[in-house]
Amino acid sequence: MLQCIFILSDSGEVMLEKQMSGHRVDRSICSWFWDHAPSQSEALPVIASPTHYLFHVVRDGITFLACTQVEMPPLMAIEFLCRVADVLTDYLGSLNEDLIKDNFVIVYQLLDEMMDNGFPLTTEPNILREMIAPPNIVSKMLSVVTGKSSNVSTMLPDATTSSVPWRKTDLKGASNEVYVDIVEEMDAVVSRDGVLTKCEIYGEIQVNSHLPGLPDLTISLNNPTILNDVRFHPCVRFRPWESHQILSFVPPDGQFKLMCYRVKKLKNTPIYVKPQITSNAGTCRLSVLVGIRNDPVKPIDSISIDFRLPPSVASAELTTNHGTVNLLADKRCSWTIGRIPKDKSPSLSGNLILEAGLERLHVFPVFKVGFKIMGVALSGMKIDQVELKNAASPPYKGFRALTRAGEYQIRS
Repeated sequence: MLQCIFILSDSGEVMLEKQMSGHRVDRSICSWFWDHAPSQSEALPVIASPTHYLFHVVRDGITFLACTQVEMPPLMAIEFLCRVADVLTDYLGSLNEDLIKDNFVIVYQLLDEMMDNGFPLTTEPNILREMIAPPNIVSKMLSVVTGKSSNVSTMLPDATTSSVPWRKTDLKGASNEVYVDIVEEMDAVVSRDGVLTKCEIYGEIQVNSHLPGLPDLTISLNNPTILNDVRFHPCVRFRPWESHQILSFVPPDGQFKLMCYRVKKLKNTPIYVKPQITSNAGTCRLSVLVGIRNDPVKPIDSISIDFRLPPSVASAELTTNHGTVNLLADKRCSWTIGRIPKDKSPSLSGNLILEAGLERLHVFPVFKVGFKIMGVALSGMKIDQVELKNAASPPYKGFRALTRAGEYQIRS
């Protein structure tokens, strides 16, 4: 049972707190968390303080922090915080400090509906939209003039009388179409010796359903045995998946995340990045070569490389034979390559001038690679078939795939 949820800005300011139980959690726990977490990206998702267990999720610089004094499944708390972040992003369009402060009342109302006495209650965005209308200019003007919120509905949503709590009983006016997307992110780490020490894929199957009535969908995958650590939307029936690895479900209306998965220990990456640094007498020579390792099914749409120069570098002169390179004020370099041409391999080269008194470079940069491939999932995952039951007419079906880089690092 969660006792409190805090929403913190990127500077640690408490923008909103929602007490879930009779035991009030003091805000000082946020200061303790901010002082003891090494950084937002490196902090463990579950931390034990002297008085509470702390769970946190970071989205776009906003920290969602939950507290409890009793033991509870940590995945439930983390998953709930992720769902809160997803719902707020859906309502507000994006997440930042100004949006949360401008829509404080709606955010508080959403938290009030999503959790009851410390336990998750209503987490489906389409049901929440019937209970709490998304913010707009008219509602904001009325709340300013009258001092009351006009976003909350006085009637219960239709899904409260449905056999499935994430869908209305009689959905009409739908366009009779369903879209299935496979979105994957590749995490990889290449050591200084060029050895691939980590390469795995985190993927999601996203569905955008606009089907009338109470449809019953079945999705078959081409190779479900490669999937690890699968997580499902509550609409998925577990027994068909456990026996035949088939996704059987009654979908919510609109867009939702059907399942998440991981594919471990991949043996290759679609591109290679070869950095080389030599230093002598206070000057370093940097060269970076980029190319396609294996020809993918479809071309790589965009490639970018970011890295931060070590503090011992006083100045740098960098040039590239393809794309653009920008050296920012905080010594961060951004190389935008785009598509790799067929007639040459993109390369970056230049001289790094060290601080006075230094002969060699002792701290080497880490290159963070970004790429995007449309129309293909690098794990090999494909949708074999989508079947629809209880349909008066065949719907339109659409399929897409996308792979992009996650935490893709090259150590130099």
